[in-house]
Amino acid sequence: MISVNDLKTGLTVEVEGDIFTVIDFQHVKPGKGAAFVRTKLKNLRNGNTVERTFRAGENIGRAQIENRDVQYLYASGQEHVFMDNQTYDQFSLTSEQLEWELNFLKENMNVKIVSFQGEILGINLPTSVELKVVETEPGIKGNTATGATKNAKLETGLNVQVPLFINEDDVLLIDTREGKYVSRA
Repeated sequence: MISVNDLKTGLTVEVEGDIFTVIDFQHVKPGKGAAFVRTKLKNLRNGNTVERTFRAGENIGRAQIENRDVQYLYASGQEHVFMDNQTYDQFSLTSEQLEWELNFLKENMNVKIVSFQGEILGINLPTSVELKVVETEPGIKGNTATGATKNAKLETGLNVQVPLFINEDDVLLIDTREGKYVSRA
């Protein structure tokens, strides 16, 4: 058990049978009445974000999350097959479980699997990945002073806004948290 007074961003907790990670928290001490902690929590099972308020000093369960290194092998229809790098066991996740992550996954890519008591909750991607541009309009010289951007389609199917000097077959560094262009690789 952990006191809500000790909550930190990124901490994983168990509330009413569900597993949450703390996105944001705020200690509030009103002039009248008891102090409380306002939190923003992300459900690791379904990805929903909820706001919860706890009384100061209240205890909640701390969830012990396990992270293991795995390798993405291939897709077979709606199933995506991964292999544990230590035991070589293979397992699969569905496209619904990996909705956002599929924008960045390439075959043979190493990621971390997140599990709680044997239940696989999802994967953690690196903060940035290298992806190749497969389709974009040609760049126009002389129009860079305005910071103009254009659309580019990447090898995973993700569309991002990139500067005008980016061409097809360029390899880009993409932020996996927001799905935005960072730089050329």
